[in-house]
Amino acid sequence: MVGAEGLTRAVLAEIDRSLAAHELIKIRVFGDDRDSRIAIYEAICDDLHAAPVQHIGKLLVIWRPGPARLKENQPQDLGRMATARRGAAPRTVTVRKAAATPGRRPTRKELTVLGNERVTAGGNVKRARTRQASQKKKALG
Repeated sequence: MVGAEGLTRAVLAEIDRSLAAHELIKIRVFGDDRDSRIAIYEAICDDLHAAPVQHIGKLLVIWRPGPARLKENQPQDLGRMATARRGAAPRTVTVRKAAATPGRRPTRKELTVLGNERVTAGGNVKRARTRQASQKKKALG
């Protein structure tokens, strides 16, 4: 909130901290003069390198991208990493099943599980079901 004292260094510092934490914030400005509110809005955006989003009455909305969204902070090999994660390769899983009679050792089996399969708590392998397509998609192609 920008009070009767106007835009002070303390208010700018608090707005800067809020933008760093939330990226999109609302600021309420007390005062009836529309021109002074517009001047405060432009001063905040210029000083903090933020983008004006909306100005409705005494409410100002501003946005500044956080450090995670800036392009220079993104890894260079993002495309290569994304393709490496697609589709899981077959993997070997060791499954232990309890013996049918008490006092016996549990049985151990090594299973090969494909990307569309999972191992249940009982040691069974279940295959993922195919997703049902909607009626509209079926009609299109």
